[in-house]
Amino acid sequence: MDTSTSASLVTPSLMFRRFDSAKTFPATDSHRRYYSSLPSSCSQSPRGGGGGGGGGGTANTDTTHVMVANSKTVAVPKVVTGDGGYLLEDVPHLSDYIQDLPIYPNPLQDNPAYSVVKQYFVNVDDTVAKTIVVSKESPRGTHFRRAGPRQKVRKSDSCVRVYFESDEVQACIVTCGGLCPGLNTVIREIVCGLYHMYGVTRVLGIDGGYKGFYARNTISLTPKVVNNIHKRGGTILGTSRGGHDTSKIVDSIQDRGINQVYIIGGDGTQKGASVIFEVRKNRFEMHEIRRRGMKVAVVGIPKTIDNDIPVIDKSFGFDTAVEEAQRAISAAHVESESIENGIGLVKLMGRHSGFIAMYATLASRDVDCCLIPESPFYLDGPGGLFEYIEKRLKEDGHMVIVVAEGAGQELLSENTRTLDKMDASGNKQLQDVGLWLSQKIKDHFSKQQKMTINLKYIDPTYMIRAVPSNASDNVYCTLLAHSAIHGAMAGYTGFTVGPVNGTHGYIPFQRITERQHKVVITDRMWARCLSSTNQPSFFSQLQLFEKKAGGIQVDDSENFG
Repeated sequence: MDTSTSASLVTPSLMFRRFDSAKTFPATDSHRRYYSSLPSSCSQSPRGGGGGGGGGGTANTDTTHVMVANSKTVAVPKVVTGDGGYLLEDVPHLSDYIQDLPIYPNPLQDNPAYSVVKQYFVNVDDTVAKTIVVSKESPRGTHFRRAGPRQKVRKSDSCVRVYFESDEVQACIVTCGGLCPGLNTVIREIVCGLYHMYGVTRVLGIDGGYKGFYARNTISLTPKVVNNIHKRGGTILGTSRGGHDTSKIVDSIQDRGINQVYIIGGDGTQKGASVIFEVRKNRFEMHEIRRRGMKVAVVGIPKTIDNDIPVIDKSFGFDTAVEEAQRAISAAHVESESIENGIGLVKLMGRHSGFIAMYATLASRDVDCCLIPESPFYLDGPGGLFEYIEKRLKEDGHMVIVVAEGAGQELLSENTRTLDKMDASGNKQLQDVGLWLSQKIKDHFSKQQKMTINLKYIDPTYMIRAVPSNASDNVYCTLLAHSAIHGAMAGYTGFTVGPVNGTHGYIPFQRITERQHKVVITDRMWARCLSSTNQPSFFSQLQLFEKKAGGIQVDDSENFG
């Protein structure tokens, strides 16, 4: 497929199905046949009404721990302990709440790519350590289940088995939130992986994010349709923020007969995925697929260009974003170097986490000052930004400043009357720190009349996220997609995939959504950045102590060592 003919993806050759939310659809056979095996506390109605009562029954308590509160059943994380302080934070499995699930031979046994060498398959007991830098006395610590094609579903199995037949699978893919390099690659690899590895031929694309489940058409995805989409930026499925109506989404999943849901998005999207599958923590109620007892695997593929998702090593699209940011920094350097007292100011993405700015600065070596949300700065006075700018201009005659979009927001709030407006995803709308900072610098040197400056402001924000993924991210997206597929076919659900210390694992939703991954300014990676720019930290020793005491992350592995 030629990349220039993007319109071909929305031609009548694609199969669309209009979902009518007002119409009543019968439950599918693959979903209805499991209601009889639900615990008494769960509703047996396809719509969640009646039939179940409010008893305190438990679902397969040998594998899933449950508690009863206010006559509602609430699932809690699966934890397995072992010798030496070993702790496995396991992910849910369909057999946790559906009894007597049939299992089937794994098609990979006959796949030429996997059948030759047995070691391609993952052992049922393989796990991935969250922390790999330990001392002699350290406990073994937290682990996650290793991702990959399963050698066995249970130890007692004599051969490789899965929980879905190829002909039974009706998968869907949805992309939510902002754009990110690699979205199309993940879509492509899920479709092609399901088709070529497991023989799955029915994959739907949900158009326009979460609301597309109940308000838009679906797109039939085949290997032929997605063959060349990895060469393009954006997402062929479209995306949106918000639109998360749990009941309508799960109704649509049920009515369409979907039994594998692949959700690509950031921390807000993963929170939505966890609600679709599992639990609202602030209420004693079980949601929503699990409550209905549906045989549906819900899998999250973490996406954020800011790299602010915890636990995993990094998010896809991040390498591409850093690489693309170099173009803007290089242009700023050329502009500043070509004129007396030139200043090149570049604003990069980074709402709460300054990883793009920090890594782009380290990669460029042309940056003289890097400002990120995690490291507050001040403008006036000794040791302030204005003093440092004047110092660098006197020494070098030019300088380049990189600022993350979330940096200095507290300074803008002091100078500008603002309202705490939120976007559709629930994120606070940020003020434009780049425009504000460029004007502040111009005003300062205009008043001082010590020197004339020439400032050029470059904002490549949306250019960076709209490009196709580079080679490194393309490989990474393939690994994420395959890990997600293997997990779903093995019956795991309610999890996110990603590399943990270089090995892909299955991570419970709650670990991904509990906090944001941020730059640790008291650790070595930020020190390397400061060493590269030779900028002051804008911190006193007292402020650093207060930052540490305030609970800031201190695990250097979170910042890639």
